[in-house]
Amino acid sequence: MDRFRGRFDVIGQLTSLRRYARSLTRDPADVEDLVHDALLRAFERKHTFRHDGNLRSWLLSILHNVFVDGRRSRRSEQARIDAAGQVAATFSEPPQEHVVRLSQIREAFLDLPEEQRAALHLVAIEGLSYQDAADALRIPIGTLMSRIGRARASLRQLEAATPPGSRSYLKLVGGRDE
Repeated sequence: MDRFRGRFDVIGQLTSLRRYARSLTRDPADVEDLVHDALLRAFERKHTFRHDGNLRSWLLSILHNVFVDGRRSRRSEQARIDAAGQVAATFSEPPQEHVVRLSQIREAFLDLPEEQRAALHLVAIEGLSYQDAADALRIPIGTLMSRIGRARASLRQLEAATPPGSRSYLKLVGGRDE
């Protein structure tokens, strides 16, 4: 076992590893990182080293593989960044009138009395059934339906005030549109 420890002397191989890393990276700043990563991988896999094998060639092979893995990883990351950039390039801000209209709808919703806003939120936004929403608010289902009806009527007034030719952005779900 002591004879094996002497043969696994990586300190004596550092010069060769650094020289090969410099050759691969062509960047003095990356040399130490590459050598460190290769030595870490070698230490993690030292049980795979053959007792009669050449330590230098084994370490240089690991260093090469770490370098190739790093390049593949960077290339793959760059491809993901490029793909995200293409998706982001297709996104455009909504037209100003759309932003203003949605802001008006949000304000109208927030201006509703608390009990109407809560009832409408649970049914229209959270998707709860009338019974589940009534149970959550601890009110009779008829009271819930009345609150939702009044809230929708208030929001319909906002939509009725939409200038002719403008697009309506508010979609009322459920209930009757009268």
